[in-house]
Amino acid sequence: MDPSEVKIPEMKDLTIDNITENVHAINSQCPDPRLKYLLERLVTHVHDFARETRLSFAEWEAGLQFLTQVGQTCTEVRQEFILLSDIFGLSLLVDSIDHPKPKNSTEGTVLGPFHTHDAHAEENGTVLHHDPDGTPCLVLCTVKDTDGKPIPNVKIDVWETDSKGFYDVQYENRTTPDGRAVMESDSDGIFWFKAIVPVEYPIPHDGPVGKLLKLLKRHPYRPSHMHFMFEKKGYDHLVTALYLRGDPYETSDAVFGVKDSLLVDLGTVSKDQASEYEVKEGSKLMTYDFVLVTDTEAKELREKIAMEAMKAQGRKMKLYNGLPIPDVD
Repeated sequence: MDPSEVKIPEMKDLTIDNITENVHAINSQCPDPRLKYLLERLVTHVHDFARETRLSFAEWEAGLQFLTQVGQTCTEVRQEFILLSDIFGLSLLVDSIDHPKPKNSTEGTVLGPFHTHDAHAEENGTVLHHDPDGTPCLVLCTVKDTDGKPIPNVKIDVWETDSKGFYDVQYENRTTPDGRAVMESDSDGIFWFKAIVPVEYPIPHDGPVGKLLKLLKRHPYRPSHMHFMFEKKGYDHLVTALYLRGDPYETSDAVFGVKDSLLVDLGTVSKDQASEYEVKEGSKLMTYDFVLVTDTEAKELREKIAMEAMKAQGRKMKLYNGLPIPDVD
């Protein structure tokens, strides 16, 4: 930007005590009030962190190098920054803030680093996995609104690991998606497919995030689960997963994704179900009734909770595009 086109406030003699206010001053002309507010709070917290911990130059340099390595580890099929966000609990926190759920709706959880956009569109009844070593599992679910009415034609993205705990993108010889598909709920809000019983597995720990976990003496394992993502115009986007109750990592998920409402017990396919869905009687069965909220419901709840949180912090705020900014009028 041409310096002659902007008027930059003069900076004072810079010290530990006044550097923060100087940065705020020089950022104060940002025309977007939400971006301006985000940067003001980010700078405040980062500077306070440095002062509070008496951050050394060597530690600052190590932190920058770590983030550089995280970026260098990212590929088209591996998102190390999402993984970093996950292990800090930030991913779950942001999802919970941005997609609040009424008590009678399905809670969200982390997307994880292994979702892709190349899953094939399939019909109900598709075979999700072609892993011969997996334990067959019929997944039979419904999608309804908060009034209990079925929602047809919901786009549902599903994905899971194979029986060895690996996603398809973790194999170098991957030529086509496997263990993932995109389908739609039918006129009764039902969707179903043939999968395998989920297994626990470690998140990728051969990179910088894995090294950090080791330094923290944390394990890299996730409990057995299956991912689901729901999308339909007029409804709040839902990213969630179902977790097998009793998994050894249920209470120590490396990415903090488990919620009580998302724990399920596997059932057994009955004789009638075996006939209707063309699966073996007595095989494993996963069932769940997903409940979506409308965009309007989510917006109203998000704004209500946001303003309550700001008030509790003693901040005078107003909403800008549905998000809080300082009310300086």
